[in-house]
Amino acid sequence: MEISEEIKGAALIVSVAGRLDSNTAPQLESTLPERIESNAATIVDLSQVSYVSSAGLRILLKGAKVAKASGNRLILSGLAASVREVFDISGFSSIFAIEPDVDAALASIG
Repeated sequence: MEISEEIKGAALIVSVAGRLDSNTAPQLESTLPERIESNAATIVDLSQVSYVSSAGLRILLKGAKVAKASGNRLILSGLAASVREVFDISGFSSIFAIEPDVDAALASIG
C-alpha cells in the first residue's frame, strides 16, 4: 500500500493505493488519526484502493472518531464499486461522508 498527502484548498488529501487489509492497515493507522486531528478537513482518497478488510474499516472508523472528537471533518472519496459494497454491507456508508471523487469532496467543504 502507498500513502501520499497533498494540501488542496482548505483540506488535506490523503491518497491511498493498493489493498487496505490487516497487513497494510497499521501503516495508515500510524499517520491518519494525527492528520485528521490537526486538519480542519481531511479527505481520504480511496480511488486506488482495490480491497478493504475489517482491519481497514477499523482504521477508518478510528479516524471518524478522531474527527468527531476534534470537531474536524473526514470525507472519503472515490470508492470503487467493490469497496463501496463492503461499506454498504457493513453499514459504514451511513457513518462516513462519502463523495464520488476528490473534487466533489472539496466542493462539499465549501
